[in-house]
Amino acid sequence: MGSAFFAGITAVLAKIGMEKVNSTLATALRTAVVLAFSWLMVFLVGSQRQLWQLSGRALYFLVLSGLSTGASWLCYFRALQLGDVNKVAPIDKSSTVLTILLAFLLLGEPISAPKLAGMLGIGIGTLLMITRKETAKRAGQSKSWLLFAVLSALFAALTSIFGKIGVEDVESNLGTAIRTVVVLAMAWLMVAITGEQHEIKQISPRSWMFLFLSGLTTGLSWLCYYRALQDGPASAVVPIDKLSIVVTVFCSLFLLNETLSRKAAAGLFLILAGTGAMLL
Repeated sequence: MGSAFFAGITAVLAKIGMEKVNSTLATALRTAVVLAFSWLMVFLVGSQRQLWQLSGRALYFLVLSGLSTGASWLCYFRALQLGDVNKVAPIDKSSTVLTILLAFLLLGEPISAPKLAGMLGIGIGTLLMITRKETAKRAGQSKSWLLFAVLSALFAALTSIFGKIGVEDVESNLGTAIRTVVVLAMAWLMVAITGEQHEIKQISPRSWMFLFLSGLTTGLSWLCYYRALQDGPASAVVPIDKLSIVVTVFCSLFLLNETLSRKAAAGLFLILAGTGAMLL
Protein backbone atom coordinates (compact mmCIF):
# COMPACT_ATOMS: atom_id res chain seq x y z
CA MET A 1 0.00 0.00 0.00
CA GLY A 2 2.93 2.33 0.70
CA SER A 3 4.31 1.56 -2.74
CA ALA A 4 0.94 2.31 -4.36
CA PHE A 5 0.51 5.63 -2.55
CA PHE A 6 3.94 7.02 -3.42
CA ALA A 7 3.78 5.73 -7.01
CA GLY A 8 0.43 7.46 -7.50
CA ILE A 9 1.84 10.80 -6.40
CA THR A 10 4.94 10.35 -8.58
CA ALA A 11 3.05 10.46 -11.88
CA VAL A 12 1.46 13.83 -11.16
CA LEU A 13 4.63 15.41 -9.73
CA ALA A 14 6.60 14.23 -12.78
CA LYS A 15 3.94 15.53 -15.19
CA ILE A 16 4.23 19.01 -13.65
CA GLY A 17 8.02 18.88 -13.56
CA MET A 18 8.28 17.90 -17.25
CA GLU A 19 6.14 20.72 -18.62
CA LYS A 20 9.14 22.38 -20.29
CA VAL A 21 11.77 19.66 -19.90
CA ASN A 22 12.58 16.83 -22.32
CA SER A 23 11.25 13.56 -20.88
CA THR A 24 14.54 11.67 -21.29
CA LEU A 25 16.52 14.37 -19.48
CA ALA A 26 13.84 14.57 -16.79
CA THR A 27 14.04 10.79 -16.28
CA ALA A 28 17.82 10.99 -15.86
CA LEU A 29 17.58 13.84 -13.34
CA ARG A 30 14.86 12.09 -11.31
CA THR A 31 16.85 8.87 -11.24
CA ALA A 32 19.80 10.67 -9.66
CA VAL A 33 17.52 11.58 -6.73
CA VAL A 34 16.26 7.99 -6.47
CA LEU A 35 19.86 6.71 -6.51
CA ALA A 36 20.95 8.96 -3.65
CA PHE A 37 17.88 8.04 -1.60
CA SER A 38 18.22 4.28 -2.21
CA TRP A 39 21.91 4.14 -1.22
CA LEU A 40 21.19 6.24 1.86
CA MET A 41 18.75 3.54 2.93
CA VAL A 42 21.34 0.83 2.22
CA PHE A 43 23.80 2.40 4.66
CA LEU A 44 21.11 3.15 7.22
CA VAL A 45 20.13 -0.53 7.44
CA GLY A 46 23.74 -1.73 7.05
CA SER A 47 23.10 -3.96 4.02
CA GLN A 48 26.17 -2.66 2.13
CA ARG A 49 28.11 -5.54 3.74
CA GLN A 50 26.18 -7.95 1.50
CA LEU A 51 27.43 -6.25 -1.65
CA TRP A 52 30.47 -8.54 -1.96
CA GLN A 53 28.42 -11.63 -1.19
CA LEU A 54 26.05 -11.33 -4.13
CA SER A 55 25.83 -14.34 -6.39
CA GLY A 56 26.31 -13.98 -10.12
CA ARG A 57 22.71 -15.06 -10.68
CA ALA A 58 21.27 -12.41 -8.34
CA LEU A 59 23.40 -9.68 -9.91
CA TYR A 60 22.43 -10.80 -13.40
CA PHE A 61 18.69 -10.55 -12.71
CA LEU A 62 19.07 -7.25 -10.82
CA VAL A 63 20.82 -5.78 -13.87
CA LEU A 64 18.08 -7.12 -16.15
CA SER A 65 15.48 -5.62 -13.81
CA GLY A 66 17.30 -2.29 -13.91
CA LEU A 67 17.46 -2.28 -17.71
CA SER A 68 13.76 -3.06 -18.04
CA THR A 69 12.96 -0.40 -15.44
CA GLY A 70 14.97 2.16 -17.37
CA ALA A 71 13.19 1.28 -20.59
CA SER A 72 9.80 1.44 -18.84
CA TRP A 73 10.57 4.84 -17.31
CA LEU A 74 11.77 6.37 -20.57
CA CYS A 75 8.57 5.22 -22.29
CA TYR A 76 6.28 6.13 -19.38
CA PHE A 77 7.48 9.68 -18.87
CA ARG A 78 7.48 10.31 -22.62
CA ALA A 79 3.85 9.12 -22.67
CA LEU A 80 3.04 11.40 -19.70
CA GLN A 81 4.53 14.34 -21.54
CA LEU A 82 2.44 13.65 -24.66
CA GLY A 83 -0.88 12.54 -23.13
CA ASP A 84 -3.18 13.00 -20.13
CA VAL A 85 -2.14 11.40 -16.85
CA ASN A 86 -5.53 9.73 -16.35
CA LYS A 87 -5.21 8.04 -19.78
CA VAL A 88 -1.53 7.06 -19.63
CA ALA A 89 -1.64 5.67 -16.07
CA PRO A 90 -4.34 2.99 -16.74
CA ILE A 91 -2.31 1.53 -19.61
CA ASP A 92 0.86 1.48 -17.54
CA LYS A 93 -1.00 -0.21 -14.68
CA SER A 94 -2.34 -2.86 -17.05
CA SER A 95 1.12 -4.37 -16.78
CA THR A 96 -0.52 -6.31 -13.92
CA VAL A 97 -2.08 -8.66 -16.47
CA LEU A 98 1.26 -9.28 -18.18
CA THR A 99 2.95 -9.79 -14.81
CA ILE A 100 0.40 -12.44 -13.78
CA LEU A 101 0.97 -14.32 -17.04
CA LEU A 102 4.77 -14.10 -16.75
CA ALA A 103 4.65 -15.14 -13.08
CA PHE A 104 2.69 -18.23 -14.16
CA LEU A 105 5.02 -19.08 -17.04
CA LEU A 106 8.37 -18.26 -15.41
CA LEU A 107 7.84 -18.53 -11.65
CA GLY A 108 5.18 -21.23 -11.54
CA GLU A 109 2.73 -19.05 -9.57
CA PRO A 110 -0.81 -20.41 -10.12
CA ILE A 111 -3.62 -18.54 -11.90
CA SER A 112 -6.94 -19.03 -10.13
CA ALA A 113 -10.46 -18.23 -11.32
CA PRO A 114 -10.52 -14.93 -9.36
CA LYS A 115 -7.26 -13.92 -11.01
CA LEU A 116 -8.67 -14.65 -14.45
CA ALA A 117 -11.74 -12.55 -13.61
CA GLY A 118 -9.47 -9.82 -12.31
CA MET A 119 -7.38 -9.79 -15.48
CA LEU A 120 -10.54 -9.44 -17.55
CA GLY A 121 -11.79 -6.58 -15.36
CA ILE A 122 -8.50 -4.72 -15.60
CA GLY A 123 -8.37 -5.20 -19.37
CA ILE A 124 -11.91 -3.93 -19.99
CA GLY A 125 -11.49 -1.14 -17.45
CA THR A 126 -8.33 0.08 -19.14
CA LEU A 127 -10.06 0.21 -22.52
CA LEU A 128 -12.93 2.21 -21.04
CA MET A 129 -10.54 4.72 -19.48
CA ILE A 130 -8.55 5.40 -22.64
CA THR A 131 -11.29 5.38 -25.29
CA ARG A 132 -13.52 8.42 -25.38
CA LYS A 133 -14.64 11.04 -27.87
CA GLU A 134 -11.95 13.55 -28.64
CA THR A 135 -12.84 17.22 -28.81
CA ALA A 136 -12.20 19.12 -32.01
CA LYS A 137 -9.16 20.69 -30.44
CA ARG A 138 -7.58 17.31 -29.68
CA ALA A 139 -8.82 15.45 -32.73
CA GLY A 140 -5.53 15.85 -34.57
CA GLN A 141 -3.32 15.16 -31.56
CA SER A 142 -0.64 12.54 -32.06
CA LYS A 143 -1.41 9.09 -30.70
CA SER A 144 2.26 8.35 -30.07
CA TRP A 145 1.60 8.58 -26.31
CA LEU A 146 -0.37 5.33 -26.64
CA LEU A 147 2.60 3.44 -28.08
CA PHE A 148 4.92 4.71 -25.35
CA ALA A 149 2.36 3.80 -22.66
CA VAL A 150 2.00 0.24 -24.00
CA LEU A 151 5.78 -0.22 -24.13
CA SER A 152 5.97 1.12 -20.58
CA ALA A 153 3.54 -1.58 -19.41
CA LEU A 154 5.48 -4.32 -21.18
CA PHE A 155 8.82 -3.36 -19.66
CA ALA A 156 7.19 -2.83 -16.23
CA ALA A 157 5.93 -6.41 -16.28
CA LEU A 158 9.42 -7.70 -17.07
CA THR A 159 10.77 -5.51 -14.25
CA SER A 160 8.53 -7.22 -11.68
CA ILE A 161 9.59 -10.71 -12.74
CA PHE A 162 13.32 -9.97 -12.94
CA GLY A 163 13.11 -8.06 -9.67
CA LYS A 164 11.34 -10.93 -7.91
CA ILE A 165 14.04 -13.38 -8.97
CA GLY A 166 16.86 -10.95 -8.26
CA VAL A 167 15.87 -10.09 -4.67
CA GLU A 168 15.22 -13.65 -3.51
CA ASP A 169 18.50 -13.80 -1.55
CA VAL A 170 19.33 -10.07 -1.45
CA GLU A 171 18.34 -7.49 1.15
CA SER A 172 15.58 -5.46 -0.52
CA ASN A 173 17.18 -2.01 -0.02
CA LEU A 174 20.46 -3.21 -1.54
CA GLY A 175 18.63 -4.78 -4.47
CA THR A 176 16.80 -1.51 -5.11
CA ALA A 177 20.03 0.50 -4.98
CA ILE A 178 21.84 -1.80 -7.43
CA ARG A 179 18.95 -1.64 -9.88
CA THR A 180 18.92 2.14 -9.64
CA VAL A 181 22.60 2.34 -10.66
CA VAL A 182 21.69 0.49 -13.87
CA VAL A 183 18.68 2.74 -14.51
CA LEU A 184 20.77 5.90 -13.99
CA ALA A 185 23.50 4.71 -16.36
CA MET A 186 20.91 3.83 -19.01
CA ALA A 187 19.07 7.15 -18.66
CA TRP A 188 22.21 9.30 -18.93
CA LEU A 189 23.44 7.23 -21.88
CA MET A 190 20.21 8.14 -23.68
CA VAL A 191 20.68 11.79 -22.73
CA ALA A 192 24.23 11.76 -24.11
CA ILE A 193 23.13 10.06 -27.34
CA THR A 194 20.41 12.64 -27.96
CA GLY A 195 22.57 15.58 -26.80
CA GLU A 196 19.96 16.85 -24.34
CA GLN A 197 22.44 17.53 -21.52
CA HIS A 198 22.82 21.09 -22.82
CA GLU A 199 19.22 21.83 -21.77
CA ILE A 200 19.97 21.49 -18.05
CA LYS A 201 20.75 25.20 -17.70
CA GLN A 202 17.32 26.07 -19.07
CA ILE A 203 15.35 24.16 -16.42
CA SER A 204 13.30 26.46 -14.19
CA PRO A 205 13.42 26.28 -10.35
CA ARG A 206 9.79 25.09 -10.38
CA SER A 207 10.62 22.16 -12.66
CA TRP A 208 13.66 21.30 -10.56
CA MET A 209 11.50 21.19 -7.43
CA PHE A 210 8.84 18.90 -8.90
CA LEU A 211 11.39 16.61 -10.55
CA PHE A 212 13.18 16.31 -7.21
CA LEU A 213 9.92 15.52 -5.40
CA SER A 214 8.95 12.93 -8.01
CA GLY A 215 12.34 11.28 -7.61
CA LEU A 216 11.90 11.21 -3.84
CA THR A 217 8.44 9.63 -4.02
CA THR A 218 9.74 7.10 -6.54
CA GLY A 219 12.47 6.10 -4.12
CA LEU A 220 9.94 5.65 -1.32
CA SER A 221 7.68 3.64 -3.62
CA TRP A 222 10.52 1.35 -4.69
CA LEU A 223 11.66 0.67 -1.15
CA CYS A 224 8.13 -0.37 -0.18
CA TYR A 225 7.60 -2.36 -3.39
CA TYR A 226 10.73 -4.51 -3.30
CA ARG A 227 10.36 -5.12 0.41
CA ALA A 228 6.86 -6.42 -0.37
CA LEU A 229 8.17 -8.57 -3.24
CA GLN A 230 10.69 -10.10 -0.88
CA ASP A 231 7.98 -11.08 1.63
CA GLY A 232 5.07 -11.97 -0.66
CA PRO A 233 4.22 -13.52 -4.07
CA ALA A 234 4.62 -11.29 -7.13
CA SER A 235 1.07 -12.15 -8.25
CA ALA A 236 -0.30 -10.54 -5.05
CA VAL A 237 2.17 -7.69 -4.56
CA VAL A 238 1.85 -6.32 -8.10
CA PRO A 239 -1.97 -5.87 -8.07
CA ILE A 240 -1.80 -3.96 -4.77
CA ASP A 241 0.94 -1.73 -6.17
CA LYS A 242 -1.22 -0.95 -9.19
CA LEU A 243 -3.87 0.58 -6.91
CA SER A 244 -1.72 3.69 -7.28
CA ILE A 245 -3.96 4.53 -10.23
CA VAL A 246 -6.61 5.72 -7.73
CA VAL A 247 -4.17 8.22 -6.23
CA THR A 248 -3.00 9.27 -9.69
CA VAL A 249 -6.49 9.86 -11.09
CA PHE A 250 -7.69 11.91 -8.13
CA CYS A 251 -4.51 13.99 -8.09
CA SER A 252 -4.85 14.63 -11.83
CA LEU A 253 -8.44 15.81 -11.30
CA PHE A 254 -7.62 18.28 -8.54
CA LEU A 255 -4.07 19.37 -9.44
CA LEU A 256 -4.01 19.15 -13.25
CA ASN A 257 -7.71 19.87 -13.93
CA GLU A 258 -8.02 16.77 -16.12
CA THR A 259 -11.57 15.49 -16.63
CA LEU A 260 -12.94 12.01 -15.91
CA SER A 261 -15.95 10.94 -17.97
CA ARG A 262 -18.60 8.50 -16.74
CA LYS A 263 -17.16 5.84 -19.03
CA ALA A 264 -13.68 6.43 -17.61
CA ALA A 265 -15.06 6.31 -14.06
CA ALA A 266 -16.70 2.97 -14.88
CA GLY A 267 -13.36 1.78 -16.24
CA LEU A 268 -11.61 2.82 -13.04
CA PHE A 269 -14.18 0.88 -11.03
CA LEU A 270 -13.58 -2.24 -13.15
CA ILE A 271 -9.83 -1.94 -12.67
CA LEU A 272 -10.29 -1.72 -8.91
CA ALA A 273 -12.76 -4.63 -8.93
CA GLY A 274 -10.35 -6.68 -11.03
CA THR A 275 -7.51 -5.91 -8.65
CA GLY A 276 -9.67 -6.93 -5.69
CA ALA A 277 -10.55 -10.21 -7.43
CA MET A 278 -6.85 -10.97 -7.97
CA LEU A 279 -6.15 -10.51 -4.27
CA LEU A 280 -8.60 -13.29 -3.46
